[in-house]
Amino acid sequence: MKRILITGAAGFLGSHLCDRFVHEGYDVIGMDNFITGDQKNLQHLENHPHFECIRHDVTEFVSVEGPLDYILHFASPASPIDYLKIPIQTLKVGSLGTHNLLGLAKAKKARILIASTSEVYGDPLVHPQTEAYYGNVNCIGPRGVYDEAKRFQEAITMAYHRVHGLETRIVRIFNTYGPRMRLNDGRVIPAFMGQALRGEDLTVFGDGSQTRSFCYVDDQVEGIYRLLFSNYSEPVNIGNPNEISIRSFADEIIKLTGTKQKVIYKDLPVNDPMQRQPDITLAKRLLNWEPVTDRAKGLKITFNYFRNLPKEELYKTEHKDFKRHIKL
Repeated sequence: MKRILITGAAGFLGSHLCDRFVHEGYDVIGMDNFITGDQKNLQHLENHPHFECIRHDVTEFVSVEGPLDYILHFASPASPIDYLKIPIQTLKVGSLGTHNLLGLAKAKKARILIASTSEVYGDPLVHPQTEAYYGNVNCIGPRGVYDEAKRFQEAITMAYHRVHGLETRIVRIFNTYGPRMRLNDGRVIPAFMGQALRGEDLTVFGDGSQTRSFCYVDDQVEGIYRLLFSNYSEPVNIGNPNEISIRSFADEIIKLTGTKQKVIYKDLPVNDPMQRQPDITLAKRLLNWEPVTDRAKGLKITFNYFRNLPKEELYKTEHKDFKRHIKL
């Protein structure tokens, strides 16, 4: 039986990847320090004979007993609220954490896939974004801690591939959504849906003309799965190219939720990208992959998930306390 290590296993995307690989018959080791992940995302796997959860911070030396065939490195804060609160930890998991896991992959002769992001493109001057675009990133801006952590992660991964011949894969993930997202993590879908469920006005930052494209989690997991087993070592965009303005998206959420709130506007955060749309030509050609879940269906599933959360979850204003993770 093949063994796979998935870091960031208790996160939104990491937990769905654990499900997929358990379903495919793998022995899955989930690793997380739970700084942003939630143990509830893995509760359904607790007693599964082919799943093991290890509490560990990957910025410290990573050791796994026995053989290991694959590593998926998904440990990292991913929402702006998180990485602006813990910027140093974000940089460390992208640098030290990635270094540790590349070393483990080398020692175990395992193939490693690292989770990069569309944020490597920054506020893009090329639209839609292809993998050949180098990006437009403010490396010293507030968001730079996440952007540059991921750009370094890609660079060191390619260095290990070229110098050591390590089997590496890099996925550039565009906005992904679905069940198990944190309701108040600051990203637009849970933010809008949480506000709708609480009877609050929907908050749009800027004038709402900025665009995003949203990929349902099952489609994202399928793309990652196919990329892991491909023969391609350079970055690949995985996302949904169906682009929409945030203003129009707010109207979609109001219609979906059947609420009567109005949309209010606030200042745009520093370096918030104005456009975000993946060019998935490479994924189509290499992986025979493209998203199949239309936004209306995915949003309905996601809204039903949020609607069934306990009331205390719905009204939490501070989802995470990072004090014990911050070393002065």
